[in-house]
Amino acid sequence: MIKKFLKAMINMIFPPVCGVCGKIDNKGICNKCFLKLMALAENRIMDQWETEKNFHQLIYIFKYEGMIRKIILDYKFNEKSYIYETFVNFILKDEKIFEKLQTYDTIIPVPISKTRMKERGYNQSFLIAKALGNKLNIHIEKNCLIKTKNVIEQSKLNREERKQNIQNVYELKNKQILNNRKILLIDDIYTTGNTINECSKILKQANPKRIDVLVLAKD
Repeated sequence: MIKKFLKAMINMIFPPVCGVCGKIDNKGICNKCFLKLMALAENRIMDQWETEKNFHQLIYIFKYEGMIRKIILDYKFNEKSYIYETFVNFILKDEKIFEKLQTYDTIIPVPISKTRMKERGYNQSFLIAKALGNKLNIHIEKNCLIKTKNVIEQSKLNREERKQNIQNVYELKNKQILNNRKILLIDDIYTTGNTINECSKILKQANPKRIDVLVLAKD
């Protein structure tokens, strides 16, 4: 009851808005913008296509371009954390994706460093992971995969530099929790895939049943 009351009070002071146009909307996305995103959605489930990848499937919702690119950059860098609701509600509207997501035991967000967390105030991948987990009743695990170093943002580097930059920055803790589990690893953008692949490599040390990846957009 207290949580519901607090949520109602917050909604009165800061009413939920559409993450695309800013119009007040309880679903996080208005009907007009939903149709815009529908026209851009790919909703792809790709089997592993490169032997050196450490995960089984990549699920992505959009191509990382145009309006989608702008929305994600706003979400990630311009203090618009509320946009996670827009993405989550849109993701769950697709029947194929919805059914796929229900098959996982554990959801893990790609972590950010403590330094980045202080700067940004939130982990964009965790917000999406938490909302999906709550709606699908899937456990969220944020105490196994840890980022131990603050490195240069991948978006500022070229392909080869990205691969070097991300090595040896993640650590696995409490790995027994993940043994024989079907893991869904969540991030915002897939470009070269170095971050996701490195995280998957670390998670494989826990001997999970499988690791799949969900991102908002693929480059």
